[in-house]
Amino acid sequence: MATARDIMHPGVTCVRSDDTAANAARMMAEMNVGCLPICGADDNKIKGMVTDRDLVVKVMAAGKDPEKYTVDRLPQGHLILADANEDADITIAKMREHQIHRIPVIDDHRLVGIIALADVARSLPETTVGELVESISA
Repeated sequence: MATARDIMHPGVTCVRSDDTAANAARMMAEMNVGCLPICGADDNKIKGMVTDRDLVVKVMAAGKDPEKYTVDRLPQGHLILADANEDADITIAKMREHQIHRIPVIDDHRLVGIIALADVARSLPETTVGELVESISA
């Protein structure tokens, strides 16, 4: 069976926790992605995730200045992670249970990739993808 490492997108770039929302948005636009892991400015460990929706709803629509508002100020829930060597079915179950579209992948406490819904669609059977989409959309 496939592991999280087999289906992940490697080479993830973090936005530093002390970076601004505007810089996070620019990074997302340059990389054509909808989210970025937030990594500590000092230790480079994953602290959370910022999505394009976070930037729109929690910064722009809330009247915050994106050039001054740092991403570490964005509310963060419990961070759900996948271990690179865990069975892909376990990773998919986490995504279903927590209704998340993307999950960071770690190996020995180090960020090594991310799995997005598109990665699941490219790598796994249609029934698995359909079940995941259905549970996330509920």
